[in-house]
Amino acid sequence: MRDLSRRMVLSFPFVAALLGRTSAFAQGAAKPADTEWRYYAGTAASNRYAPLEQINAKNFNDLELAWRFKPDMLGPRPEYVYETTPLLIKGKLYTTAGSRRAVVSLDAASGEMIWMHSLDEGERGRNAPRQYSGHGVSYWTDGNEARILYVTPGYQLVALDATTGIPVQDFGVNGVVDLKKDDDQEIDLVTGEVGLHSTPMIIKDVAVVGAAHLSGGAPRTRKNVNGYVRGFDVRTGKRKWIFHTIPRKGEFGYDSWAVPGQAEATGNAGVWAQMSADPELGLVYLPVELPTGDYNGQYRAGNALFGESIVAVDAETGQRKWHYQLVHHGLWDNDIPCASILCDIPVNGKTVKALAQPTKQSFLYVLNRETGEPVWPIRETKVPKGNVPGEWYAPTQPVPSKPPAYDRQGVSIDDLIDFTPALRAEAEKLVKNYTIGGMWTPPTLAVAGGNRGTLHAPSSTGGTNWPGGAYDPDTHIVYVFSQSIVSNYGVIKNSNTDVSDFDYVSGVPGQAVQPTRPMGAPRPAPAARAAAPAAGGGDGEGGGAPTVQGLPLLKPPYGRITAIDLTKGEHAWQIAHGETPDNIKNHPALKGLKIPRTGRPGLLGPLCTKSLVICGEAGFAITPTGARGAMLRAYDKATGEEKGAVYMPAPQTGSPMTYMLGGEQYLVVATGGGSTSAELLAYRLPRS
Repeated sequence: MRDLSRRMVLSFPFVAALLGRTSAFAQGAAKPADTEWRYYAGTAASNRYAPLEQINAKNFNDLELAWRFKPDMLGPRPEYVYETTPLLIKGKLYTTAGSRRAVVSLDAASGEMIWMHSLDEGERGRNAPRQYSGHGVSYWTDGNEARILYVTPGYQLVALDATTGIPVQDFGVNGVVDLKKDDDQEIDLVTGEVGLHSTPMIIKDVAVVGAAHLSGGAPRTRKNVNGYVRGFDVRTGKRKWIFHTIPRKGEFGYDSWAVPGQAEATGNAGVWAQMSADPELGLVYLPVELPTGDYNGQYRAGNALFGESIVAVDAETGQRKWHYQLVHHGLWDNDIPCASILCDIPVNGKTVKALAQPTKQSFLYVLNRETGEPVWPIRETKVPKGNVPGEWYAPTQPVPSKPPAYDRQGVSIDDLIDFTPALRAEAEKLVKNYTIGGMWTPPTLAVAGGNRGTLHAPSSTGGTNWPGGAYDPDTHIVYVFSQSIVSNYGVIKNSNTDVSDFDYVSGVPGQAVQPTRPMGAPRPAPAARAAAPAAGGGDGEGGGAPTVQGLPLLKPPYGRITAIDLTKGEHAWQIAHGETPDNIKNHPALKGLKIPRTGRPGLLGPLCTKSLVICGEAGFAITPTGARGAMLRAYDKATGEEKGAVYMPAPQTGSPMTYMLGGEQYLVVATGGGSTSAELLAYRLPRS
């Protein structure tokens, strides 16, 4: 371990950053107070909201780069998926960098590095299932001492002095708690498949840590590492409690496993997403993923708690207070992917302490966060069964009555591409080879020369994924981005027991079953990437979804932002977000057609300010400036009308945040992708 506390300039501040500050407040206006951003999503309530308006509809187009920071200069290889949202405390930004080899503190006005902490975990880090820089870091203070906490790729919890970046010696062992130990199970310290992208949730003096694993299309084994959740004393690193996300015998939920012994022989069920917390209620809200088997649940028969459930636990003891299962015996990889938004909303003349949960299935589930009871009825609805031998199928699924779904659910003929009659006819012919139906249509057997699987929307990446949404406490409106793409859920007889011990796995008949590659591992060589199948909206895990002459199977929009009014449980507005992709604009089959903005799919999170909703685009395009890149767009939060857009050299990869410092409002967003490595970009208004 090494620590560099001297100032190192690895950012690129503009010359203006060296000049005296002369901005609007210096011309007679009162200087705005500095603000902070202490949690990944702004607050423990995960509302991603800042009541700032120096940057507004009139001047958004005038934004210019204040500074930029290249994180991959601090790691073992270039990084392209930089999912961080930095924290801002007392004029300093804190974030992960270099594939989480490093944590840095930056001057929030200039981007200049103040200190860097680095930890090389060797083989342990290189074997980790999650190797990106992750979502960032967490912050704790008691008013006298301040600490930065983060989880390494190799699954260790590290506490650093916020002023110096030096490990806190009285936390764990020299500042490090080994999360593969003291976990109520045996985990190999080098090869154990457990890690975490998300930041620890800090509530009072407790750091709550979840777990992430390899994805489960073709799990190596039924008995993967269990994704238990633990609370640690933030001062000492000592474990205070553990919550078994797969209940043990005698614990609540154990009886929901229909076959004796399966709970003991199954793994995963981690909390890989961000968490939320309510310090007044003393509760932490855990968004739990599936037990082992994303599309095949033969070895977890029954509803199998706490798979795909929100679980509220006591922050001091870890005791379950309530839970709500959003999907029974999931077969669609509908892990709860993001933090619950905690909000106090007026419903029928009363203020309800609510929890609004964006999901992969594009439902916003709204619950009372004190009790877990639905704010509006959620009805158990009969759903179809599938044809996979030995599979257990839930007879019903919970369907919210309000708010309505905010993106496409399921695949029907009416959902198919319809730019021209010929394209629609080709799409209809293609889908005859697949099973299509509503959102709860299960994966089906894929047979050589026959049915190729179930086409499903939202895809396995969702609707909404880890970035989550934003919430305006003044208007009680949630803003959420979603994408509309297709996955193919085909299940085949497993022909390679060296890859997986499952009898059935996701795949394509006649093709070898492939092992899962860790997220963030070095990318395939360019030639291999070029030879990969064209993206048709599917993620390829179930064999990929078909395309129509290289165009998406579904009609647009492919990405959208929806404003959901929680006082009524209704949509306030919905717009396509993201310019039409170049491959659609320039496609020969569409020559001469005027295509309205389609939006672009991706994993995006919005930011809400006093008057704007701000969100960057996913994917590259030729922008209005003529340069290849993406746009950071701003919308009127009341109407959805676009008010401005500024250029980014690469797509948004981390959710934006904003702060006021020295009388100037900054807007910071992580970008990267394609052949453009990651950057942290900071925008502000021009200085006079």
